[in-house]
Amino acid sequence: MNPNKQTMKAIPFYYYAPSSLSNTISSWAQYEALKYVSFPTQVLSKSCKIIPVMLVGILLNKKSYPWSEYVEASLITLGVFMFTMSEKSSSHGHDQSDSTFGIGLLLLYLFCDSFTSQWQSRVYKQFSIDQYQMMLGVNIWSMIMTGFTLAQSGEFFSSLAFILADSSAFLHMTVLSVTSATGQLFIFYTIKELGPVIFTIIMTTRQIFSLFISCLVFSHPLSATGWLSSVAVFGIVINRIYRKGSD
Repeated sequence: MNPNKQTMKAIPFYYYAPSSLSNTISSWAQYEALKYVSFPTQVLSKSCKIIPVMLVGILLNKKSYPWSEYVEASLITLGVFMFTMSEKSSSHGHDQSDSTFGIGLLLLYLFCDSFTSQWQSRVYKQFSIDQYQMMLGVNIWSMIMTGFTLAQSGEFFSSLAFILADSSAFLHMTVLSVTSATGQLFIFYTIKELGPVIFTIIMTTRQIFSLFISCLVFSHPLSATGWLSSVAVFGIVINRIYRKGSD
């Protein structure tokens, strides 16, 4: 019998639960925080996830990173923040102030989001499972947790009735589920093969791609700050790839 298959079967099912729980909490905290913080704070929280991932990796997986990676992470964070602010700030008011509760929710979001990928990386290395097993185990636990929450709140049957009564909503949710599941395959594969930090860099810099494509599709001109910050971010990423390839 293949010893690798024996190892893959030996993983306890509860090992999938921590990342499922942290992912559920991070999603809730991220969206709940939007009610209590200003737009610049929202942008900053989405831009600075690389360093928290590195810090959680040190605590959880005993990893170590050279100072150059901290500098790169800080510069990428600054570049993405500047780009997003320059392209979106004109359409958002900054009247809302930041509450202590909102900041606390953002910190909870950053910690849980960082924990999710680092825990999955730990499970990958400890049990040698593939991304399909990880996806199945995490999603089963997520269904159990969210199903229990819906049952406790009394919204399970009303939610089910809404989906059955509205065919267009059911179609939209089906499309969203299929695209989300497809995206998860790439997410779990990236974490397994490249690690949590590279995955977070990809997810952070994708904000620039999204806004850049939006500008092209809708003919919105990029500001000078947007061009400068995007060139700087991709320059740092390309330099990192080149440096890693030379090691």
